[in-house]
Amino acid sequence: MAVELGFSLTDVTMIATAISEVARNITSYAGHGEVRLNVDNRRGRDALVVEAADEGPGIEDVTRAMEDGFSTSSGLGLGLPGARRLMDGLEVRSEPGRGTLVTMWKWVPNSA
Repeated sequence: MAVELGFSLTDVTMIATAISEVARNITSYAGHGEVRLNVDNRRGRDALVVEAADEGPGIEDVTRAMEDGFSTSSGLGLGLPGARRLMDGLEVRSEPGRGTLVTMWKWVPNSA
């Protein structure tokens, strides 16, 4: 989808890596969930939007989870902060015991 929208190979790689990071969080913490892709308006611009949702244990402290090196497991704590650096925007909504929704986006190139 990113290729069809005119993203560069570098951007496609960054998007795929960010998706991999949030998908790994789903499988590691929630067991199952879903990742959805669409094109939508974000802050007045078209963007490739990725939504990663699960109904897992949720995140107790989202602010802390966004810090490099913070992990509730034996991981490196780079998943969410790394995904945030790879994309143009990232938001996390989470409720302990009810699940997490990570929404991230990359602006569609002007040439598209």
